[in-house]
Parts: sequence; C-alpha cells; structure tokens
Amino acid sequence: MNSELTSLTWAVALNAVIWVPYILNTVMVRGLVSAVGYPDQPAPLARWAERMKKAHYNGVENLVIFAAAVLIANAAGISNETTVMAAQVYFWARLVHVAAYTFAIPWVRTLSFATGWVCVAAILLQLL
Repeated sequence: MNSELTSLTWAVALNAVIWVPYILNTVMVRGLVSAVGYPDQPAPLARWAERMKKAHYNGVENLVIFAAAVLIANAAGISNETTVMAAQVYFWARLVHVAAYTFAIPWVRTLSFATGWVCVAAILLQLL
C-alpha cells in the first residue's frame, strides 16, 4: 500500500471513531432510552459534544472528496512527493480540525480546514 492510501486509511479511521465521545455524551445527558429513541424535547448535549458532532459531519463530507482524489491518483499510478505530502498533511489537518472544533479554537479550526482543502487541491492538480 502506498503512502497516500495509508494516509487515507488513517483519515477513514479518524472518522470511524470521532462519533464515540459525542454519542457517549448523548447517552449520559439523555439516558439510553432517549438516546436511541426520538424524544420530542431532547435534553441538549454538552457544547463540546455539539461541536464535535459538527466536526464529524464536516470530516465525513470532506473525506468523500479526499478519498476520491487519492483513489483516482492511485488508479492512475500517480504518486509523487506532492501527493504523498498532501495526503499526510491532510490527515493531520483533519485531526487538528476535530480538536479545534471540539474545543472551540476558531482560527485554528479555520486554518486546519483550509489546509485540508489545499491538500485535496494539490492532489487534484497532480491529476489534471
């Protein structure tokens, strides 16, 4: 497996686990029955949990584009210093994004999001 696919695997793994803390908060705040049901007036989650949930959704949305770019590059046999670096930086930028979003660090959140976007653009430029 090349380096870009390894970075993609780590990005997928990150998105596969970041739901756990906010779901645990949901169970703690609302109780198990309410957490798995559809209550009319659900108790609000902790603010960090709401932000982490939003970070997770944002991560999933961006993972689709990143994964497509990495998989297309892999299928086309394109792997170079730019694609390797972009894929690795993308993972770390997304990890920072989750932390910054969860802990409400505005500039870091925005910069890490933008960094991830630039990484995807760098991979796409190698394809075009």
